[in-house]
Amino acid sequence: MSRQQQVKRRLRLRGPGSLRMQLLSRSLLVLAVLLILIGTLQYVWMKNAMLQNQAEALTLQLRAIPREIWDPDPDNAARHAMPRPGTDNTADETTDESNGSAGNAGKGWTTPPRSERPLMFLPNMSLARIETNGSHTDLSSDSSGRSAPKLPSDTYSQILQEFQEHRPVKYKVVDDADGNEQLIVFRPLGGPESLTGLLQLGIDTDALHAVLMRQLIIFALLALLAMAGGAALYLPLLRRTLLPLNRIVDTVKSTDAGNLAERFPASQGQQEIDRLAESFNGMLERLEHAFEAEREAKEHMRRFVADASHELRTPLTSIHGFLEVLLRGAADHPEQLHAALSSMHGESRRMKKLVEDLLLLAKLDQRPKLQVQQARLDQLLREMEPHLRMLARNRTAAFQTLPAQGRCDPDKLKQVVYNLFQNAVQHTDPSDGVITVSLKQQGDRAVLTVSDNGPGIPEEHLPHLFERFYRIDRSRARIQGGAGLGLTIAHSIMTAHGGSLSVASTLGKGTAFRAEWPAE
Repeated sequence: MSRQQQVKRRLRLRGPGSLRMQLLSRSLLVLAVLLILIGTLQYVWMKNAMLQNQAEALTLQLRAIPREIWDPDPDNAARHAMPRPGTDNTADETTDESNGSAGNAGKGWTTPPRSERPLMFLPNMSLARIETNGSHTDLSSDSSGRSAPKLPSDTYSQILQEFQEHRPVKYKVVDDADGNEQLIVFRPLGGPESLTGLLQLGIDTDALHAVLMRQLIIFALLALLAMAGGAALYLPLLRRTLLPLNRIVDTVKSTDAGNLAERFPASQGQQEIDRLAESFNGMLERLEHAFEAEREAKEHMRRFVADASHELRTPLTSIHGFLEVLLRGAADHPEQLHAALSSMHGESRRMKKLVEDLLLLAKLDQRPKLQVQQARLDQLLREMEPHLRMLARNRTAAFQTLPAQGRCDPDKLKQVVYNLFQNAVQHTDPSDGVITVSLKQQGDRAVLTVSDNGPGIPEEHLPHLFERFYRIDRSRARIQGGAGLGLTIAHSIMTAHGGSLSVASTLGKGTAFRAEWPAE
């Protein structure tokens, strides 16, 4: 293979239509889809987990907020204020607004006005109080915190009901008036039986989203690195995995009609490739048999045409010669005229017989419908016995028939017996020849045997006896006879009956033809 062809081949293997690139791209696509799915699930899980953790932290902060921050009643806040160090904790906690600061000072309490109470909020937090009637008070609007989001009254009523029923209240993520997203949690106010309102604490989720986005970017970078590393590692493995397939492709390219004997290794370590190799091996074997059968058929056809031409040319040449003799004046001599006409008549009969045999073989090759009927096979043979004895002349003809019956075409079966008997007559001595015809039934098979005591047939010729116009050596030459189609016709008739015709021969002892077919 030239360098340019190798380059073209590599470009084809690396092109978008190559199996290697398709497997690589689809594998990377599946990996990308899996990574995106994992990233999405991880993002959702991390977001929910971080929101849940942040909500729990806010709930703890909400419970730790002092009462004076969210209680609007200063007297109520004073009764719950923290005592100063060194004061009497058992003093009377009853006070009124008129002597508030002075009276409390004498008792050791400090209750500054609400406007002077410090509110310690982070810049991203909000605090609000919600009354049972749905009124909303933003406690962080005058501080550096965020504005508290306001939910619908129905939502607050539902939250109060959940607290009264001692059901867990889930956090909420909403937008405030400025469009900032906040995570808010709630705390009930008042006793367990009579709730006086809700306390709402919120925090901005920007920091949380920033953490999530950072994790997402890190995951995306790691996923890209994983895909790049996977592609770099997968390409050599894929190339090595497809190596047996490439070898099969190279072998198929080098296979043609003259090179069908090569086979692929049946075991290459990959089940799919092994199955493909087995399929290719079976296909190559079938192709080899088909080409061999085609070559044999062409050879048979060539030999058949040559033999048929020779068989037809001989009588035509003879007739043509006698016609020339007659044209030269032999017609005026009765003896020469009679001899010429007799020879021409014999040659015309021979040519007619040859044409009839060829037409019969053509019909048998088309699998004709036989006129099958139930018949007594031994009776058919007895009907032919007088004619066969006349055909044998001075030869000894013996018939051994046992009762047998079966389905057959009587005319075609008689032709088989006649052809086999005629073949035995042609190849046995005219005076010392012995021909034996036997018929018996073995189980569900009828068996007809025609044997003789002729010179026998060499073993190398036995497989070809049923071929058309097949000739054997001179030791088996016919004194007279047909064109060598009798055995072929008999074999075709037995095949049409679903039976078979075989031959066994021993040099110097004789030949036996055995025909068998279903009796019932």
